[in-house]
Amino acid sequence: MTALTLHYHPLSSCCQKVLIAIDLLGVEVDKRLLDLGNPAERDAWLALWPTGKMPLLVDQGRPVPESSIIIEHLQHSHAAGGRTLIPHDAADALDVRLWDRLFDLYVMTPMQAFTADLLKPEGDRDPRSVARARDTLSMAYAMIDRRLEGRTWVAGDAFSMADCAAAPALFYAATYLPLPPQRVQLSAYFERLMDHPSVAAVIDQARPYFKFYPGRAGLSRRFFDPTAA
Repeated sequence: MTALTLHYHPLSSCCQKVLIAIDLLGVEVDKRLLDLGNPAERDAWLALWPTGKMPLLVDQGRPVPESSIIIEHLQHSHAAGGRTLIPHDAADALDVRLWDRLFDLYVMTPMQAFTADLLKPEGDRDPRSVARARDTLSMAYAMIDRRLEGRTWVAGDAFSMADCAAAPALFYAATYLPLPPQRVQLSAYFERLMDHPSVAAVIDQARPYFKFYPGRAGLSRRFFDPTAA
């Protein structure tokens, strides 16, 4: 049994970000599926990590929270064969961390606002918050599209932590606000992400759970066939 335990759910975008990194860093992790619908399991989880957020890495009894921190910890202490997702050069590392944060804050966060609104009873939904989330995503799509001019990956020549953040964030965001056809660089980048073996494996692991995703109506048939759910 490995000393590393990841508490996660395969449907979660934040968990997917870490799962992609785990694969690319070549780290052996004991994965524990969280069932927060089970009151006893939820209580045990909150006792372990009071914020209730996932994923959570436990390294020899020490909790390591938050997706970006988990990835940095894994690279620093457990990566196989010198594999990296954050460059050693300080300026390049800051660029990766910047784009990691931009995807988390301006793609993943508004995407989650759409999901949260769908989970509310019909009479409690907030069209204004959804409209703000849509505006934020539109801004982010344009910003990322400009950034990708002449680039394969979003921060440097190699796939990095920023791309780990981008893959699940864009995957789910596009179910609520499809990538505009005029964002040619962004659309091409999305396809490169989906074709990347580590990303494709994580999407495949989540596939059995897509029927529970509130935004499943926006999923492409190549990812989810509702007639087979």
